[in-house]
Amino acid sequence: MDLITLGWEKKIREEGPLAQRMRPEKLGEFAGQENILGKGKPLRAMIEGDRLVSLLFYGPPGTGKTSLAKIIAAASRADFNQLNAVAAGVKDVRQVIDRARDNWSLHNRRTILFIDEIHRFNKAQQDVLLAAIEEGTVIFIGATTENPFFYLTGPLLSRTRLFQFDALSREEILTLLQTAIDDQERGLGKLNLQIDGEALNYLADKANGDARSALNALETAALIGIKIEKGIYVNIDTAAEAIQKRLLSYDRQGDNHYDMASAFIKSIRGSDPDAALYWMARMLKGGEDPLFIARRLIISASEDVGNANPHALPLALAAAQAVQMIGMPEGRIPLGQAVTYLAGSPKSNASYLAVNKAFGLIEEEENRPVPIHLKDSSYRSAKKMGHGEGYRYPHDFPGHYVDQDYLPPALKNTELYKPTGQGREKAIRDYLDSIKRIRAKNIEQEDNDQKNDN
Repeated sequence: MDLITLGWEKKIREEGPLAQRMRPEKLGEFAGQENILGKGKPLRAMIEGDRLVSLLFYGPPGTGKTSLAKIIAAASRADFNQLNAVAAGVKDVRQVIDRARDNWSLHNRRTILFIDEIHRFNKAQQDVLLAAIEEGTVIFIGATTENPFFYLTGPLLSRTRLFQFDALSREEILTLLQTAIDDQERGLGKLNLQIDGEALNYLADKANGDARSALNALETAALIGIKIEKGIYVNIDTAAEAIQKRLLSYDRQGDNHYDMASAFIKSIRGSDPDAALYWMARMLKGGEDPLFIARRLIISASEDVGNANPHALPLALAAAQAVQMIGMPEGRIPLGQAVTYLAGSPKSNASYLAVNKAFGLIEEEENRPVPIHLKDSSYRSAKKMGHGEGYRYPHDFPGHYVDQDYLPPALKNTELYKPTGQGREKAIRDYLDSIKRIRAKNIEQEDNDQKNDN
């Protein structure tokens, strides 16, 4: 590392934003991520033994991905190079790889290449890394806030070991804030900051597990706090003014989008209207397209509620139409009505399972011809070919039903739809059970007739 870079980093540690100054410099200072960095965990053993492989760090912002990469750099004897995928390109990556070859062959020194926001690299840019990682020319560390299985290529994923970072707990955020308040060298210790417990809890709560957000808010609170005789005083009002509004963690194009949509639908399926409304509100406040939510409701009405309450589907369709007509923010009202109706309805996925079974049957079975009595007989010469011959019109019979086969002979008695006893579907089940009894009685009669003939 050259003198200019060293001087720049010293300047950041002394005069940069609080979140930068308080970056942990060794594993003992690192907060959270016990699931991957606890005693005896593989990643910790790799770092402490300086026996690294190429790594991927995936998790929300402010959870320590970049900080851990810097800790690895400080603990390792390797040459550390950092790039940001937003600004870097293939040329920058190739330059690091060329230097890494020289380092390894001439000086027996390994090279760490850390690329932040690696999900920003396209396929061609990611492919440039593959040979160098495979050969061991560089030890690659990538950091991303987006699901790597959506954004990174299979070859790159197969050459790295993935570690998932979690949002920090409220207690971990509180510890970081208190450390920053007390630290005399890098933190706010020289300001003699006096902060109410209520205000500190407020900052920790509003940070939503993001250490960077929490420390930035604390720094702002100290800046606008009340000047007292021996320092600065921060109360709940000052803390609220500093953070202004809860950080809404939501990305319409990213992993967060899919996770919240999943939680939303699973809450409806689980008959929990409160949770379903919560996730819907989170998505809408985060900027989600209300028509995306409306479309999910239409699917859920058919897949999860189904014939247990056949009114669910037209209501979901009506909510989608209402959103199109009135727009937002009023569109949240019919959406909320549909959400609560679907969540509060009896559930059946019998029709969903049945259609999947039908598609599976088509894929497995050979193409069966339509039985002659079911073929169309409405056009000229159809009857001459025997089309429709033997077909019995159900409305001509008592109860508007007559026993006859509608499946190809090889699939006779195949059962795809199994209605449940949930809600309105019980009436469908009862009706179809009565049909089965009639068919069973007819089969029994046919068997008896055959025995008598013999």
